[in-house]
Amino acid sequence: MAPTILVERIEQSIYWIRGQKVMLDSDLAQLYGVTTGNLNLAVRRNGNRFPEDFMFQLTPEETNSLILQIAISKGRGGRRSAPFAFTEHGVAMLSSVLGSERAVQVNIVIVRAFIKLREVLSNQKDLARRVGSLEEKYGKHDSELQAVFAAIGQLLDAPIPPKRRIGFAIGNS
Repeated sequence: MAPTILVERIEQSIYWIRGQKVMLDSDLAQLYGVTTGNLNLAVRRNGNRFPEDFMFQLTPEETNSLILQIAISKGRGGRRSAPFAFTEHGVAMLSSVLGSERAVQVNIVIVRAFIKLREVLSNQKDLARRVGSLEEKYGKHDSELQAVFAAIGQLLDAPIPPKRRIGFAIGNS
């Protein structure tokens, strides 16, 4: 699989769950070239390496939400348990648990995708902060400008008094 395709695929497999960027066990298993069952078995055998901030199991509500969003299979032939979600640190730990060269190489790409995502989110926060600053700065001016435009509007709407004629009036007095 070409690296750019892999990066795009990884970026599409990163979800925001419980306020964290995570990847699901099934997506990771596919990237590592192992079954989801084998991946989860390796994790269970090394449970002490995966504290809650590295990995957690989805609740039924979270699982149902994902079923609707990304069409993960359910029922017969599908999963019999809720998926596991791995944070960036959990993904990094997976390569040591799986131990294959492919796991190490895929992990490098995954960590880079997480870093890229973090940079994008940071840039968005910076942009939002700048826009907020501009709104605050020009919001004050906005009310002042509205007052100026209202005064100009009143001047334009005022009736024009008839002009008096200048000079002497000649005529029948």
